[in-house]
Amino acid sequence: MKIVVQRVSSSQVKVNNKIVGQIEKGLNLLVCIEHDDTMQTLKKAADKIVALRIFSDESGRMNKSVVDIEGSILAVSQFTLSWNGKKGNRPSFDGSAKPEVAQNLFNEFVKLLNEKVPVETGIFGESMAVVINNDGPVTFHIEF
Repeated sequence: MKIVVQRVSSSQVKVNNKIVGQIEKGLNLLVCIEHDDTMQTLKKAADKIVALRIFSDESGRMNKSVVDIEGSILAVSQFTLSWNGKKGNRPSFDGSAKPEVAQNLFNEFVKLLNEKVPVETGIFGESMAVVINNDGPVTFHIEF
């Protein structure tokens, strides 16, 4: 599982020019489900994401989580993250889980996140336009 985590002041995802998910302050997640991901992987990732202390405290230090600031999460499926870019110039997405498996695991991941913080999503498998107002910018790439 690979996730790009971005601290945002706002974020939205559109399908066919219609907003299908939108948040204000919180996290934008680009989520890639890979072949060997399990429920244990999802749980580890969800626990880590909601606990990341990447929001500023009263002193301006990154010391608060999305839970602490009562923020939200916009999670967007992103199978293209499976390519590591080390070989060749034509991306291969062989590391990504098959769509039907990935969709079920993505939905389970969203449920786990939603136990701690409100979560919006795009529409799995659709062509999406994602607007990310990165705050900082603060961006992390995490693999589980």
